[in-house]
Amino acid sequence: MKLLTITVPCYNSESYMKNCVESLLKGGEDVEIIIVNDGSKDSTAQIADEFVKQYPTIVKAVHKENGGHGSAVNAGLDHATGLFFKVVDSDDWVKESAYKEILETLRELAGGEKSLDMLISNFVYEKEGVKRKKVMRYHRTLPEKEIFTWSDVKHFKKGQYILMHSVIFRTKLLKECNLRLPENTFYVDNIFVFEPLPYVRNMYYLDVNFYRYYIGREDQSVNENVMISRIDQQILVNKLMIDFYVAHRQILAGNHKMGKYMFNYLEIITTVSSVLLIRSGTEENLEKKKELWRYIKSSDKLLYFRLRHGIMGNAMNLHGKVGRDISVASYKICQKFFNFN
Repeated sequence: MKLLTITVPCYNSESYMKNCVESLLKGGEDVEIIIVNDGSKDSTAQIADEFVKQYPTIVKAVHKENGGHGSAVNAGLDHATGLFFKVVDSDDWVKESAYKEILETLRELAGGEKSLDMLISNFVYEKEGVKRKKVMRYHRTLPEKEIFTWSDVKHFKKGQYILMHSVIFRTKLLKECNLRLPENTFYVDNIFVFEPLPYVRNMYYLDVNFYRYYIGREDQSVNENVMISRIDQQILVNKLMIDFYVAHRQILAGNHKMGKYMFNYLEIITTVSSVLLIRSGTEENLEKKKELWRYIKSSDKLLYFRLRHGIMGNAMNLHGKVGRDISVASYKICQKFFNFN
């Protein structure tokens, strides 16, 4: 069994996937790299197969019809044989020194008395044209270099969240909680780091800048204009997270810190949805914003009350043009979360 499976979802990734995979190969034989070619129309498939030929004991290629990012992650998880599981997008890469430390830590913890459910590390926003790189760190929030539980977690700041770039999950945990991401939908990475959390008991944090998250392509999913054009997919993900939260409210109520974190995460996703709908400026999207909040209210009145009467909920629902202008001021909070380009 491999120590770590890394899935690389690829769609028309010929111009940048080599840099990603080559950075992952530095993990050596402890790592299983699964390149998922999600129905690409360029030479992605051929590049993937070439890596398999060169590194047959490390790299696998999965070729499938196009189903979107979530579908590619699902396929990677289905084929994973590693003890732990991570997703690295094909335009991103990892830092070798941090990679080595992470693998060493996983190796040490794999044989321990307690099963490690989730390892967390830092990631760096590699934003095009920006010299000073923003780093998402957790060093004042999470205990360092020790196994800990939710009760040991301190306060997360606004804009500080555990994203897909931050996490490595125990593979069996993801399979046991039946994680399946929606197909043909963007922004499902939010579900990936949300739904497994009620099943996570033991965590470990390494304060290393491991994952390099590239931002700069005009067609990138976190480009603001692209997000507005795909707003229905953002709303779908938002609603699925609401449904999950409501279905698991008793579990969340029994674990205060985990429940608080998941509420705050749901709050920022709902704020992102609302801000984008406001910024689009169309009557159709303003109506979609009202419908989203009606959906929350019909799903769970207490959840609606908490979201609606929080600082961000109030800002999202002020009336008239002045109210919408104030709402857009909350956009800076969303920028910290998604780092829009």
